[in-house]
Amino acid sequence: MTRAVKHFDLHQVAGIELRVVSDVEDGVLGVIDAEDCVVRRYVERGLWRHSWVDLFILQDLQSLAQQLAEVGDLPPGGSQAVDRRPVMNAYDLADLSGCHVFVNRRVMVEEGYWSDPAALRALLAHEHAHPLSENQTTRASRRLRLVTATGREEAENTTSGSVSLFTLAGLLADKLCCYAPREIFANEFAITGGFAEDLFHLDQRVMAAAARGVLARGELVRHVETEVTEGRLSAAKAEQMLLVGDLRGYLDLALETVPFHRAGRSDQAAMLEQVLFEHVFPRLGPELEGIYRAVCGLYAELGPDLTGPALASWGRRVLELLAGLLQERGLELALSLDYSEDEEGRDA
Repeated sequence: MTRAVKHFDLHQVAGIELRVVSDVEDGVLGVIDAEDCVVRRYVERGLWRHSWVDLFILQDLQSLAQQLAEVGDLPPGGSQAVDRRPVMNAYDLADLSGCHVFVNRRVMVEEGYWSDPAALRALLAHEHAHPLSENQTTRASRRLRLVTATGREEAENTTSGSVSLFTLAGLLADKLCCYAPREIFANEFAITGGFAEDLFHLDQRVMAAAARGVLARGELVRHVETEVTEGRLSAAKAEQMLLVGDLRGYLDLALETVPFHRAGRSDQAAMLEQVLFEHVFPRLGPELEGIYRAVCGLYAELGPDLTGPALASWGRRVLELLAGLLQERGLELALSLDYSEDEEGRDA
């Protein structure tokens, strides 16, 4: 269903044409102000590369998810993951004269970002940083592919029914190995590009949410224990379910903390990690903090000029950490990481 356009405007921001289209009314000006600030600051620092930006402020991103699904350009997690993102930047690597930024009002409101100017700036700065931070490593990352032991590419296969632990672990592996370089360099670029305080503010909220979320884990553990006691679930499967849930819930927070270390802001990184070490990891299994620290170490050493084979070798070290931990719990993550010379194109 097509929603009516309730706001359309054209702005000139530091010589950049900003076209705004919205199907919502309230709060639009706050998003435009944040976008204006992000563009101006990047331009002032000589970091900007576009001549125009299309800013879509939408109630949700369901229509965008459908369009990306049609062209096979979905990120880890598929259509559902797209519609859960607060902001998304779609751009063409072959033509960086402009980009299309999509703001998801529903998620913004749910997360408390809609009326938080610093969070808005951080989210927009991060999304704009993706095309601006392009380098040899990020380009090579688009050619990394996870394949199963049988050689079949691990594609998005979530359904309306239950999703296997293998599928969930595979989606996490895809994010940690294939997509991580883009996230790391985008965050580092935004931090060094003038938005360190805004990203720190946003990540403080992210860490606080993680600390709140881990408190609810106790209820899940009790539920799983009941399932085991009543014979509906084996103890081994219960451990696997909890481990995969913990990994998916907290391991990718390394993508938020490591860029602060890489940008020379270890004091802020330490403050963010203090929440994890004091309030999150102690409530999880002891292996979570260990693999988090190991993944952080690999992310810290990621260079901007890696060739495809070199990046694949790096990614396999990340995959080995994840697969090794899962194997200790009896869950075989039969995936390998390959590099192909497929043509690059659009990104999101």
